[in-house]
Amino acid sequence: MDINELIAIVKKKLQDQIKIESINIEDKSFLHKNHAGNQKDKFHLKINLNSIELKKMNKIDSNKKIYKILDKELKEFIHSIQILIS
Repeated sequence: MDINELIAIVKKKLQDQIKIESINIEDKSFLHKNHAGNQKDKFHLKINLNSIELKKMNKIDSNKKIYKILDKELKEFIHSIQILIS
């Protein structure tokens, strides 16, 4: 899977299951390029979400919800994920 396909899947899954006012997903894989655990087909994503629904939740619960939604992608394609909620 390429990064653009992964970003599209992640965006759709989150928008389908969470009320989101805006979302921006960036590929930050270059940050892990020289790390020992870096794998060629695993990506680092930075997700910026503007969501009243998630903002009402505490940080742990909102992150758990996102991790549950993206479970398959986290296991197969995502090395690292950074979540920013506003």
